[in-house]
Amino acid sequence: MALEPRQRTISMGERAEGRADIDEGLRRYMLRVYNYMALGIALTGVVAFAVSTSQEALQLIYGTPLRWVVMFAPLAFVMVISFGLHKLSVAVTQVLFWTFAAAMGLSLSYIFMVYTGGSIARVFFITASAFAALSLYGYTTKKDLSGWGTFLFMGLIGIIIASIVNIFVGSDMLHFIISVAGVLVFAGLTAYDTQNIKSEYMVSDSGEVAEKKAISGALRLYLDFINLFIMLLSLFGNRE
Repeated sequence: MALEPRQRTISMGERAEGRADIDEGLRRYMLRVYNYMALGIALTGVVAFAVSTSQEALQLIYGTPLRWVVMFAPLAFVMVISFGLHKLSVAVTQVLFWTFAAAMGLSLSYIFMVYTGGSIARVFFITASAFAALSLYGYTTKKDLSGWGTFLFMGLIGIIIASIVNIFVGSDMLHFIISVAGVLVFAGLTAYDTQNIKSEYMVSDSGEVAEKKAISGALRLYLDFINLFIMLLSLFGNRE
């Protein structure tokens, strides 16, 4: 049976209102993701800089076996958050995220000893600009980026294996190739992860589920940003 004009108007109005509710909810959700990510990066930067200005802290971290704990602690936090997300409470997940960001600051404090402060700041703003553009593309594009997943994952595994090999080989050429490949892979992951995080939003999610999804999404984008920054720094940073 055909709808009367008034019925069609009401139906269209209800759909438009529902669409507006979803868009507003998605906007708030993505804002939480970016806020967590930005605050995590800020915490990492503050901790890294604070440690780099303390000779006692540097000696404790890099002059003792503690350096191995500092090196692998962030990975442990990522695994706990990723695999235990559904079992952890929001409060515990938040504590783990902030602790992870601080641990990353400890492990990245070395960059202030290797690179000049000016080049670190310059590369950071280059990274921030590139990340913003790539994430915006991932958020707004109508193209399905899911096909990138396998290629990017294979590239990431290749970078990890090559990096481990280069620890023993010490090849400048291999280091350059790893850095260039890393920039391409993490640039792609930024757009890919942003689209995935957007698609994970559900208007029916409870407050706790939405908050944990936001933290999980922030963690992924944080890792994309930090790794993109490190790769660009190795290419364009001026050494001390």
